Amino acid sequence: MTAAERPPKKISRRGARAAKRALREAPLAPEDRAVAPGMTGGRYAPLSATDVEKIHQAVLTVLETIGLSQAIPSCVEAVTAAGGSYKDGRLYFPRSLVEDTIANCGRNFTLYAQDPDRDIEVAGSKVYFGTAGAAVHIADHDNNCYRESTLQDLYQLARLVDSLDHVHFFQRPLVARDMVEPADLDFNTCYAAVSGTTKHVGTSWVEPQHVTESLKMLHTIAGSEAKWRARPFVSMSNCFVVPPLRFAEDACRCMEVAVHGGMPVLLLAAGQAGATSPAALAGSVVQEVAEVLAGLVWVNLMVPGHPAIYGTWPFVSDLRTGAMSGGSGEQAVLMAACGQMGRHYDLPTGIAAGMADAKFPDAQSGYEKGYTNTLAAHSGANLIYESAGMHASLLGFSYEGLVIDNDMLGAINRTVRGIEVNDETLSIETMRDVCIDGPSHYLGHSQTLGLMQKEYIYPDIGDRLSPKEWQEVGKPVLMKSAREKVDKVLATHFPSHIDPSVDAEIRDNHNVLLPVDKMRAP
Repeated sequence: MTAAERPPKKISRRGARAAKRALREAPLAPEDRAVAPGMTGGRYAPLSATDVEKIHQAVLTVLETIGLSQAIPSCVEAVTAAGGSYKDGRLYFPRSLVEDTIANCGRNFTLYAQDPDRDIEVAGSKVYFGTAGAAVHIADHDNNCYRESTLQDLYQLARLVDSLDHVHFFQRPLVARDMVEPADLDFNTCYAAVSGTTKHVGTSWVEPQHVTESLKMLHTIAGSEAKWRARPFVSMSNCFVVPPLRFAEDACRCMEVAVHGGMPVLLLAAGQAGATSPAALAGSVVQEVAEVLAGLVWVNLMVPGHPAIYGTWPFVSDLRTGAMSGGSGEQAVLMAACGQMGRHYDLPTGIAAGMADAKFPDAQSGYEKGYTNTLAAHSGANLIYESAGMHASLLGFSYEGLVIDNDMLGAINRTVRGIEVNDETLSIETMRDVCIDGPSHYLGHSQTLGLMQKEYIYPDIGDRLSPKEWQEVGKPVLMKSAREKVDKVLATHFPSHIDPSVDAEIRDNHNVLLPVDKMRAP
């Protein structure tokens, strides 16, 4: 029998699985992927239209009759010149000033990345997921303990995020505890982040001069100050208020430098319900919205239309102990309500979710992250901060959790995308093909094959094997698979988007504490 006459070999089940896996892993054009950055949210609305209007009116009343204390002189001068008033140490914002600011402030802008293909368009109800936070520990799963976080951890996490499809931006998620001086901490945090990823970066500073020094570095990376201002690829996360209703003076001075330096700002108000904001969830929303709108007024008086993100981040207390509860149901609905208020104002909106109370990536972590991130995404907020890797109510960060959460965020983003209904997807002709003189199944139909990746998303490390297949491949455990993914990325992925000569110039002019040999493959 010749080779041509032999019947084709039957493909084994394992071989078929390998072929399907190869098909799934083949690169797809961005427009053909099942999910992409910036899917449109906004389907979940915990507040009725009446509720939204009541909250809005309460916010205006708070700003006009209670105001904020501890405003720095330049803020007082700007607000009073625009019609506000200052009495007995409190700054008051008239309704007309607040409403005019909402109507005329910057919206529909871009958060730039060093790689233009990774720019984020902050507009409408487009949704993006990212990291954030100030964790002081790394979750050490192997030893079942927490250790202090370091600058090297920050750089490694930036590299890891750079490789993850469903984490769209990198906001500093931890504090480098090995940095002794605040100036070194601020500068090196920014340096490690922009060196580790080409995605948009967010970070924070504690002193105005630290912002100025980092801006000099960013000008060097961009090629000039003018090029930086054209495409600012770093934003400032700024807690400009100390709830309840007080300005944070040092943070406000940092924000002034950022705004005048062309850097986008995330205006953060982070009261804790029952402690620094009202225990009533509606009251907590009112206070945080009022605080953020006060900041928005001031930013627009400094530079009209400056890119500013409405960052209402009310947190929840476990009222039995007073401890923060980032993974609670109350936290989920509270942030979603803030996302809905942002959509009501049509403001560029950032909220926080995924802040599990669980200490490691376990079942508790999964359910806490699942519902908090899902409700946040469906609220229509543009930027979901702290969505991946965060544990212990913001005190701990997990490498393994980050890559596990990447799978979760891809699936959540698929729910945000929803279902497209048109003549083709209604599938009448497809049913006709299969049911009339067809095979009575859809497995080999052209529609099925064509939609295998365009309509469906697959986990990177999550397990969908049958029990038999699972045993055949060695009974993989999720945490082990996550660790293997982390190790592979950190051993092979060393971004080199900053030219070595530019890096050398930065090191000559600034106190860079991240060793060069830790930023290159061995």
